[in-house]
Amino acid sequence: MDTALGINSSARIKLDPRTKLFMLLAVNIVMVGGGYRGISAFIRPVMAMLPLLLLVAERRYSKALPYLILTGAALCGETFLVSRTHGILNLLIVILSGLISRFTPGLVMGYYVVSTTKIAEFIAAMERMRLPQCIIIPFSVMLRFFPTVRAENSAITDAMRMRGIQLGGKKPGAMLEYRLVPMLMCTVKIGEELSAAALTRGLGKPVRRTNISHIGFKTPDFILLFVTAGALISWLILQ
Repeated sequence: MDTALGINSSARIKLDPRTKLFMLLAVNIVMVGGGYRGISAFIRPVMAMLPLLLLVAERRYSKALPYLILTGAALCGETFLVSRTHGILNLLIVILSGLISRFTPGLVMGYYVVSTTKIAEFIAAMERMRLPQCIIIPFSVMLRFFPTVRAENSAITDAMRMRGIQLGGKKPGAMLEYRLVPMLMCTVKIGEELSAAALTRGLGKPVRRTNISHIGFKTPDFILLFVTAGALISWLILQ
């Protein structure tokens, strides 16, 4: 079974990959480009809630709770504290709350997309969108690359722990050497192997490939697309 980020990629709510990609794009546009006054004060919390609701629907409470706390605190800081503070405190609130509220929702939404989308489904969705192979192949390799690197990093960490080499231990220099060198070598090798595997499966051929993954828009897709598109269009028109 395809996995991503070391997590089982079978989602409890079956969404079309195109719905996930549109939501990812919309969340990033609104959260990064919006302010904390006017219509943005209402639209941005709505968009920030989408990743939270999706994580809760997948029962990933360990990810949803920190996200709720961080993003909620950042949005409250932007809305209520920025105008009521001055000096260094105001600067700190603006920087911290701005960074968290603008980038955390997009990162969490990206985590949801990667961790719940199988590679075959992603390729099928990209082909339905008539995207060229020069875009499909790099994105497919990228979705496989990061989970594989994470697995290799976990294996290197276990090997270091068995040899008594760890952060803050007696051999900090050896820790850097024994972690960075294997990771660099593994990263290069993984990239080459994934590229070769993608080409072996025929991703580089000009002919149309068959795909056993069944994708399509269902009721949850239409609901989420309606909410996301409505929020995005309202923000673009009324801001």
